[in-house]
Amino acid sequence: MAPSTTAPDIQSPSPNGDSSADPTILSLRQTLTSESQPLARRFRALFALKSLASAPSSAPSTLSSAAIDAIAAAFASPSALLKHELAYCLGQTRQARAVPYLRAVLRDRSEDAMCRHEAAEALGALGDEGSVGLLVEVRDRVGEEVVVRETCEIAVERIEWEHGRGRREEVLKESDFTSIDPAPPMPQAEKQPVISELEAVLLDADRPLFLRYRAMFALRDLASPPDLPTAVPAIQALARGFRDASALFRHEIAFVFGQLSHPASIPSLVETLSNTKEASMVRHEAAEALGSLGDEDGVENVLKKFADDPEQVVRESILVALDMAEFEKSGETEYVLVPEVMQTA
Repeated sequence: MAPSTTAPDIQSPSPNGDSSADPTILSLRQTLTSESQPLARRFRALFALKSLASAPSSAPSTLSSAAIDAIAAAFASPSALLKHELAYCLGQTRQARAVPYLRAVLRDRSEDAMCRHEAAEALGALGDEGSVGLLVEVRDRVGEEVVVRETCEIAVERIEWEHGRGRREEVLKESDFTSIDPAPPMPQAEKQPVISELEAVLLDADRPLFLRYRAMFALRDLASPPDLPTAVPAIQALARGFRDASALFRHEIAFVFGQLSHPASIPSLVETLSNTKEASMVRHEAAEALGSLGDEDGVENVLKKFADDPEQVVRESILVALDMAEFEKSGETEYVLVPEVMQTA
């Protein structure tokens, strides 16, 4: 999960010549792919590359292409946490160049399920119609990991929505968040959304996951900005989603709480992180969500309690979360790594 910060103020170097040799890209790529670098520093390098990869136009520059290649180069890492974040960031770039890398991760059944799930979600975020066949194949495969199958289901529906009548005809509330979400929020109705009605959809396990995700993101948008009268009730409704049978669904609730960074979510996030019987992909997301709340009293101490957790993905998430907590307290505006070549330019 990328932290909910503003876009980094990194000025793109001149794209003249071969951008693959651009010193900024090279420096960030070297940090990201180095197993000797602290994980939190590699995450900051990743988010800097994500910003450079996210070209504002439909015609990506050679610089953005090089940034995407640099992100994908880190898929060689043994860290499932890092690789899942690579996939997430590639899905947020809006660039077709990321598609082959993501398809390769999804196809690789030896890869960690958390990474493959994120690759499927990223293909959905990119709206890649050419990946529907692969997503359907994995969704319907006997013996496939549940979280991967469920993600493929949502990704297919998101792509169909993106290219269908829903995208053209629905009126969506403008969101405070710039992320490309796994599902759009429920469309605006003539009346003010009722939290209890959205919660009913959110918690109804008989409804399609895509629809329940739409209710989830509608509730998220009712909790931002944090001083809205609907904010705390919406967060309380979302927190009840932690009781769901789907680990994928529970992990997405934690992700949303990380986006919101609202103190009202702290009790449920602490409970989720503390539950050692919970799926590691859910606990990891809860840890990082708490990292985004690191300036709140007691949060940092809670995170430190899990620094030696038996689950590697949780331990690594704690390292990143504590770095995010330091960032929240520092007053910095961008959670990115600024390469030395830029500092001395």
